[in-house]
Amino acid sequence: MGDASPSSPALARNLSWPHLIAMGVGAIVGTGILTLIGIGADKAGPAVLLSFLIAGFVCACAALCYAEMASTINTSGSAYGYTRAVLGQTIGWIIGWSLILEYSLVVSAVAVSWSGYAAPLLHDWLGVPMTLMNGPHAGGVANIPALVIIIAVAGLLLLGTSKSATFNMVLVAIKLSALALFVWFALPHFDTANLVPFSPYGFGSTMSDDGIERGIMAAAAIIFSAFYGFDAIATAGEETKNPKRDLPIGIMGSMVVCALIYVVIALAALGSTPFLTFANSPEPLALILRLIEQPGAAHFLAVTAVITLPTVIM
Repeated sequence: MGDASPSSPALARNLSWPHLIAMGVGAIVGTGILTLIGIGADKAGPAVLLSFLIAGFVCACAALCYAEMASTINTSGSAYGYTRAVLGQTIGWIIGWSLILEYSLVVSAVAVSWSGYAAPLLHDWLGVPMTLMNGPHAGGVANIPALVIIIAVAGLLLLGTSKSATFNMVLVAIKLSALALFVWFALPHFDTANLVPFSPYGFGSTMSDDGIERGIMAAAAIIFSAFYGFDAIATAGEETKNPKRDLPIGIMGSMVVCALIYVVIALAALGSTPFLTFANSPEPLALILRLIEQPGAAHFLAVTAVITLPTVIM
């Protein structure tokens, strides 16, 4: 049961568990912490910290299932390969196309988010018209940067797994350094008064007067997507040197690392600034840095987001 399709040609096994953890962190830590912290704060207030923990716990349960299956059926198909091996080709076909549609949607959303960070820089530095960096729904002609970044990442992946994995590790290191810089500047401004009241909207999901669902669970439902991406590690099962050992380490290791990162970043953000000042902001972390009079760090964070968000697409 170690291979769902033994007759297919095998892929080169170039990856070890550090590559897999970097792959998972690169796929998970991205738009989730760069944008969802503001959306989550709007829905739960400071209690969004609990929302991150709840969403992380639910995702960890799924991650444990993936880790078990990945170590048993170490092919490159992820959920498609597992379903095909256990339930047959027809059900596997349905799951496979569902995954393709899911990844297409996620990649498109992340590419548009990346373009949102890149567009102001391209406009200021190169004079690119904003109409060429926004879709028709946003008053533009086409989102050219989003298309370009998807093509660029696809080209990088075609160079080979080992090259793209090494490049991914470099980008993940840059991304984590920018987040560490945010914590460095935000923590000195930490004030426990900003965490009071801790749960202004309650635990359950309830409709507010403005027609928006708020509460800890409402925020957790949105934040759940911030943890998704660990399943991408399972797709590398056939390219892993020691899949029975490295795949579970990569999947669970990336989940633990990302949960710690999210909680620390959220705590620094909520403690340094009242949550209402950055709730629903498209760039909450950069906004917080500007509010605490760190414009240089805010600019660095925006540039870093442009450089490193492609790891989520990758």
